[in-house]
Amino acid sequence: MFSLFNTKQKLINTGILNGATDWHSHILPGVDDGIQTMEESLAVLDSYEKLGIREVWLTPHIMEDMPNTPDELRARFQELQEAYEGSIILHLAAENMLDNLFSERIESGDLLPIGSKGNHLLVETSYYQAPMDLYGTLKRIIEKGYQPILAHPERYIYMTDKDYDYLSGMKVKMQMNLMSLAGGYGKSAQDKAQSLLAKGYYSFFGSDLHRLAAFLSAINTKALKKETVTLLPRIQNVIL
Repeated sequence: MFSLFNTKQKLINTGILNGATDWHSHILPGVDDGIQTMEESLAVLDSYEKLGIREVWLTPHIMEDMPNTPDELRARFQELQEAYEGSIILHLAAENMLDNLFSERIESGDLLPIGSKGNHLLVETSYYQAPMDLYGTLKRIIEKGYQPILAHPERYIYMTDKDYDYLSGMKVKMQMNLMSLAGGYGKSAQDKAQSLLAKGYYSFFGSDLHRLAAFLSAINTKALKKETVTLLPRIQNVIL
């Protein structure tokens, strides 16, 4: 017998992007491994307008391999704001690798927080292994008055259900990559994303867009299970 739970829906047709905020993107041009030119950035934002996205947080990498400074990123952000004439509301933050550079930055307060109140930090780790004293670092972030948001936890190969449960218990917020849910990073990341979504561990979603073609391919061709689609509204239109 045919069941609705066996039907699938393309991500673009779920309505999740209409009026949404992209909380994680690499659209700021020429500052990291994401979009490289102003023309490409404007093309991405044009596509976003057509998808119905309302706000975008530009979150370039800050890490030892890409030692961007907040002042440099603010200057580049101003250039993008001057060039962009569309309707999407643009914001600047950063995706902070939990490495030695981050330890220096948080001690000095030289940070680009995310959210209108300026009290959240988007952070990441290596995909393959945890940084030294991961939980201690997250606790220090909280002690400094910031709420950590862990970017794309479903992509960390070293993390297990026990890790996710512990992070949730610490009140660490989690941000899901839409491309993970659509299978854009393989089955393991997709399975983890579905599990974390079902547990209610995600607070935000983002594109983590580095290349427009890859993102459009994922949302236009990859299909989500019916039960997954029903869970998406719980992380839509979050306000910080």
